[in-house]
Amino acid sequence: MSRYLLCKTLSMEINIRKATGSDMPQVLELIKELAIFEKEPDAVKISAQDLQNYGYGNTPMFECFVAVVASEIVGAALVYFRFSTWVGPTIHLEDLIVQQSMRRKGVGEKLYTAVMRYGYDKEVKRIEWNVIDWNNGAINFYKKSGAKVLP
Repeated sequence: MSRYLLCKTLSMEINIRKATGSDMPQVLELIKELAIFEKEPDAVKISAQDLQNYGYGNTPMFECFVAVVASEIVGAALVYFRFSTWVGPTIHLEDLIVQQSMRRKGVGEKLYTAVMRYGYDKEVKRIEWNVIDWNNGAINFYKKSGAKVLP
């Protein structure tokens, strides 16, 4: 006879959706939080209005996905199209950001999955991104997903 222990954990609903222009102030706050984490607190020069204009104007330059928990945006992934002369259309994942208090709770994985699904739906040949070499948490996250990590 085997015994099993069932543990009840607090669960939260994480919803992923395409961002709207009105989400950009919250996305900007996440970008600023990332800049602080990356030891570049003064590097963010863009405004929420810039994000609205560049992402939701006449010629959008990026697509953004947000993670929402209890009506609060707790993560974002910003992507844009590129072209590889070797393979054709690709997507660049500029940033995948999860609010520090929400890390290791599945938010990043859901955003990452949404980006991969978006790339699949758009029939791109590759999705690529950069990670700072000291960000072992992010590097391990991507390795665990099966991503090919290049030095």
